[in-house]
Amino acid sequence: MQAENFNETVTPSGRCRKHNIYLLIVLEISEYFNGIIKDEKDVSAGMAAIRTLLKVLEHSKSETVQELRYCLQNAVDAMRSTDNPVTAIASGSELFLRFITLATLDTPSFAECKGIMLHRGKVFYEKLVAARGKVAKVAAHFITDGSKILTHSKSRVVLQAMKEAAASNKIFEVYVTTSSPDDSGVEMCQNLTQMGVSCTLILDSAMGYVMEQVDMVMVGAEGVAESGGVINKVGTYTMAMCAKEVKKPFYVLTESFKFSRIYPLNQVDLPDEFKYTASTLKKDLRKEHPLVDYTPPHFISLLFTDLGILTPSAVSDELIKLYL
Repeated sequence: MQAENFNETVTPSGRCRKHNIYLLIVLEISEYFNGIIKDEKDVSAGMAAIRTLLKVLEHSKSETVQELRYCLQNAVDAMRSTDNPVTAIASGSELFLRFITLATLDTPSFAECKGIMLHRGKVFYEKLVAARGKVAKVAAHFITDGSKILTHSKSRVVLQAMKEAAASNKIFEVYVTTSSPDDSGVEMCQNLTQMGVSCTLILDSAMGYVMEQVDMVMVGAEGVAESGGVINKVGTYTMAMCAKEVKKPFYVLTESFKFSRIYPLNQVDLPDEFKYTASTLKKDLRKEHPLVDYTPPHFISLLFTDLGILTPSAVSDELIKLYL
């Protein structure tokens, strides 16, 4: 992947060529990013975004920090324009850029600065790789023998937590919603069954009926708002309301790189780019189905994260620490 110096001055006759080069690079970044998601099913969109930014950083031909930042931001914009969930891409990329650009404050030369940025980027990515395991270990302690758990859609970190619990010889039962419109819950149920965990696939509309039979709800998150509310697969909000009504604990499992500096107050307040894919945004959104919804913090019992077990009100404090 060859990143270009976009900030150099060009003549009018050279603008067309410059624009074509820019489009070519955007296409290359998008293909690399989509390739990771397609070929590595265990890698989330947020993790794939950070790997892509590392690749851009490594191969960039920029000669100043300003040019490099511009190049990285273009890469972020390219990934956000693909038909993948934007929530984790946005939060992960923002934290990544914040973390690596701290190196620009006290380095004498650009070459040294870029080397430090690349090193910090790799350290950041390694921490994220380990984060899912940390979350899983924390959450697995809450799964006890005889537990009945309800979950929604497919979450890699929830699956990892249940794998941890099963490895500890705990016997428990899981109910998984089919999760329309992509039926991602079917794959989750298959994964659990292959692990030897008793699993029942239910209709999305049956979550209220099943809620009375379970001991807890465990879901993942595509993003965590500053308020402590979560953005996740559509239907999560409905499940949280059902859990609240019948007084069942509602647990969210998520890595801290999904913490985002947004503060939606309701479903309409959630940015459209989070709710729809890039291609859907070009259509009449009144007739389109959102991919995610927003669950306010008062419906959430606890968040299990790589930073520890948090209440929703603690998320804003952790975000401040992440951006210091």
